[in-house]
This record gives sequence, structure tokens and C-alpha cells, in this order.
Amino acid sequence: MILRAVLDTDVVLAAFDSPHGASRQLVVAALEGRIEIVATTALFLEYEAVLTRETSLSMFGLAAEEVREVLDGLAGVCIAASPPPFRWRPQADDPDDDHLIEAALGGAADVITTFNIRDLAAAGRRWSIAVERPRDTLRRMRG
Repeated sequence: MILRAVLDTDVVLAAFDSPHGASRQLVVAALEGRIEIVATTALFLEYEAVLTRETSLSMFGLAAEEVREVLDGLAGVCIAASPPPFRWRPQADDPDDDHLIEAALGGAADVITTFNIRDLAAAGRRWSIAVERPRDTLRRMRG
């Protein structure tokens, strides 16, 4: 069974910033079909907004078009999460992270991959969704 994950924006940002890190390996694995990525339209718009900021582009040494090209590829392999049939917010300790829980529930994700464990751990336990760092998701994927 292929692992199904929601990638927090901080993970996708790290994938662009660190060519050898676990975050990059997860994005490459998604593009190669070795892991399934679940996302909502809102989450993808957040990816684009954060990754195409001037500060991000300077950090990566890339143009916005190059970032969008990678995001287009990622969008092509993602599983679109359905919105939950009920309103249940807030769940995460930081309400700005509730959209990650929604994506995980709507896409039947096994894990939310993030560097922000603290704000998502309790909600993840409540909904039986693992919340872990990229290196742990990578280990789980290879498992």
C-alpha cells in the first residue's frame, strides 16, 4: 500500500531549499508515484503564495516560473481532498493549521508531514492521523 500524506507548506518550502533533505525526497517520491500527496485547492494556493515570494525565490535562486513548473507537476499527481461534510473547526492548536486536518480527513491521509508538530499533534491524535517530521514520513514510506 502506498503511503498517503498531506505536506505542510513548510515541508514543500524545505524541499526547494534543501536539495538533499527528507522534504525534497518526499516531493520527488510523489512525482515518481512512490507516495501519494493529498491537497486541497487552498493548500496548493498557499504553496504557490509562499514559494513565489521574493524572499523564497532569492533563497532558492529560482524564478517564479520555475517554482510554478514544479508545483504544476506536483498538482498533476496529487489527490484532491474532498471537503469534510461537517463543520468542526477549530481543531489544531493554531487555527491557521486547521486546513491541514481538513485535507487529511478529506483525502483519507495516513499522515500530516510538518515541522510544526506542536500545533497539530493533539488534533492528529483526535482523528487518528499521524503527525510527523519529513524524515519520519520518509522512513514510514520506505518502511
